[in-house]
Amino acid sequence: MIRFLIKGLLRDRQRSLIPMLVVALGTMLTVVLHAWITGIMGEGIEMNARFEYGHVSVMTKGFADKHNQTPNEYAITGTDTILKTLQQQFPAITWVQRIRFGVLIDVPDSLGETRAQGPAAGMGIDFFTPGSEEPQRLNLLSAIRQGRLPEKPGEILLSDEFCSKIKLKPGNKITCIATTMMGGMSFVNYTLAGTVSFGSPALDRGFMIADIRDAQYLLDMEDAASAILGFFTASGYDTEYAKEVKKRFETLYPPAGGDLFYPVMLTMNDQPLMNVLLTMSSMMSAIIISVFVFAMALVLWNAGLLGGLRRYGEVGIRLAMGEEKKHIYTSMLAESFFIGLAGSFAGTLMGLFLAWILQTKGIDMTSSMKGMTLLMSTNFHARITPPAYYIGFIPGIFSTLLGTALSGIGIYRRQTANLFKEFES
Repeated sequence: MIRFLIKGLLRDRQRSLIPMLVVALGTMLTVVLHAWITGIMGEGIEMNARFEYGHVSVMTKGFADKHNQTPNEYAITGTDTILKTLQQQFPAITWVQRIRFGVLIDVPDSLGETRAQGPAAGMGIDFFTPGSEEPQRLNLLSAIRQGRLPEKPGEILLSDEFCSKIKLKPGNKITCIATTMMGGMSFVNYTLAGTVSFGSPALDRGFMIADIRDAQYLLDMEDAASAILGFFTASGYDTEYAKEVKKRFETLYPPAGGDLFYPVMLTMNDQPLMNVLLTMSSMMSAIIISVFVFAMALVLWNAGLLGGLRRYGEVGIRLAMGEEKKHIYTSMLAESFFIGLAGSFAGTLMGLFLAWILQTKGIDMTSSMKGMTLLMSTNFHARITPPAYYIGFIPGIFSTLLGTALSGIGIYRRQTANLFKEFES
């Protein structure tokens, strides 16, 4: 029977082609939207990972307990050795050192006296190691407003708004005053290489980016860092993979109880703010996708319902020829199943292809996001995840079946004695 129904669908295109195209279109839209929403929601997660948290981070227990205060007195030491261990044990993850600190910017006049001062938050990243991806990871090149990126030790970047207020220009000399890791005071001269726009009022008021070695020199943190961040190279943040990495790390560095200087690993879920953001992102994504899948299901349900009603005359002829009502009903359901299956399969393939293009190329929204180039990439990408391979089959098959099932109930209400009267009219 199944073989007979499939042959009938292939030969009678009027009965199968249009419903199949409708199902394929609906499934394709479902898959593309799922990948797009997943990618957009993931951009916010990736922004926070690139700028501050990493997908996983290694720091001391003392620093982790007071993370929001950036307590560099609990900085992780022996970072070169720890980095080598991490790179050997987790080669699929990119590991980088970061330093976060507070600094007072002192601007001298022509006589060397203080002309202006202002507080700023600071970050040390790796500018000069060959192959370093830190400038690209933070989109620094596109965030430059004046000047250029640092090209040699002793050069720094400052927020453009901060420089405008204290009348600083690229090439000017400044003095940074900071508290060292050991609690002393440090005074170091730097050259302003360029200014950047962050797109965040809090950072634009005063933020400094220096090479990690310059930051280590300023804060007396040789072979030390605030944290070592790990970035998953294969894809975006994956909660299960992050937990697995943390579990393996704890076999290398078992928890040491109350030792505040012992290294610990935190996933993004372990960071209170990021855990809230991840939960909200997951919920919002699920709600948006569910609403669209439901709307798509209604469309396909109506398509199945109308398809069943259009076959009212055909059903009457089959009843008049003596075919059982149950057999007609089950055959219509079987036909709908195969139409839904074929349409869903074709739509999923098309949707995955379009989602792959959006994942690879992305959509450039630079014109509508001026000033946000550092904190968030202006090129948005879709992200194909395992649910994208099957989510289109939910409305594609079940909604089509439901529409046919509802429209087919009328078969049992039709009386054979009235069929000839229906044909006459």
